[in-house]
Amino acid sequence: MKIAIISSGFLPVVDGVTVTQLYRLQKLSEYNHQVLLFCPDYQPLAQVYPNWQDYTGEIYSNVKVINLPSTSFVGLDFEQNVSQSSYQIILQELEKFQPDIIHVDEPERLWLGFFKVSGIDYSKRVGIPCVSFFHTNFVEYMDDYLPIPSILIKGLQLVMKRHRKGIYNAYDATLVSSRITADDLAKTGVNNIIYGQFLGIDTRRFASVVRDKKFWQNKYNISDIENKVKLIFLGRLSPDKNWRFTLNALTKLDCSNLALIIAGDGEMREEITSKFKQITSNAYLLGRISPDHVPELLVNSDLHVTTSEKETTGLTVLESFAAGIPVIAPRAGGFINSFKDGENGFLYNSSDADDFIEKLKLLIDNSDLRHTMGIKSKESIINYSWEQAVKNLLKVWQQEIEKKSNQ
Repeated sequence: MKIAIISSGFLPVVDGVTVTQLYRLQKLSEYNHQVLLFCPDYQPLAQVYPNWQDYTGEIYSNVKVINLPSTSFVGLDFEQNVSQSSYQIILQELEKFQPDIIHVDEPERLWLGFFKVSGIDYSKRVGIPCVSFFHTNFVEYMDDYLPIPSILIKGLQLVMKRHRKGIYNAYDATLVSSRITADDLAKTGVNNIIYGQFLGIDTRRFASVVRDKKFWQNKYNISDIENKVKLIFLGRLSPDKNWRFTLNALTKLDCSNLALIIAGDGEMREEITSKFKQITSNAYLLGRISPDHVPELLVNSDLHVTTSEKETTGLTVLESFAAGIPVIAPRAGGFINSFKDGENGFLYNSSDADDFIEKLKLLIDNSDLRHTMGIKSKESIINYSWEQAVKNLLKVWQQEIEKKSNQ
């Protein structure tokens, strides 16, 4: 199969979308499919991502990445989005490649760059299917980034939901990886939803890692935390991850027996660093972590904490389960589907700091509970392999190709 993918992002940026692309491309290459991936150009951010060239051109057998001229995304110094003029490059390269199907990740964000529903014009002209993948609740992010009154935010969100419906309904199908997200989208009028397990975890990479008492000293030069409970916060340091709730809630917690490990980067880095230093002297900011280093980081932690309320699935949660550590997260978004509350971790009531701290204390104070939940965590993601996720995706793509050929 010849597959063209238009994506809002790729590595070296590390987030759920880009990591998904990486493993998806690896499997498609293993299965001998031909793939052409379009994504933003990260060369202008070479000072942030000095290894950007590792993820462009022929990165795997039969897989080529084309970086499109881009500009800063919503003013962030570590994100890029495609420029309007770069769409012509896509059309030219599609003519050369002659794909069987076009797959578009995060078409809402791409629309902000191209000012058009990407991929549709070419697919209609040549009679091939064009499908989208819903990754991110961009509409919900508006109140994190726009400094305007809440009543105006709600009005804009209503308008954007209607616009979002038009974008996704333009495609032959909209793929969604969590049931609750599929239901929410359907309520807003998206009528072409296909729900399935399209995301995965490379469980073998986690299973091969052995917990090492000297890991933190040898890897990050962090000493004297072997006997402390290690809380890992893994993700972007940005407002949409609900960091201010985290920072305020942790002031109510006795952190004397804890080591707080923060792995990630973003515009809130200085604020988070400053606040954590006020909370405890045992707080460590690691910066951006390569996907290759995530398994050993999580395996050598005791508990993953996330307070983000806008995740459609939550890749870091699945990774933590694969590492065999419990997670505490809000009862919101895709977490509701991926959690077995009380078995592989705890869901706390959204925005309820007291409930958050109460459940966090249960896990901090009880090592036997963490161990039992860690075992359940591994069991809960047995079926989340990238092999199965990509096979599910290929099945949908093939069905869409056959459907289009019969029209």
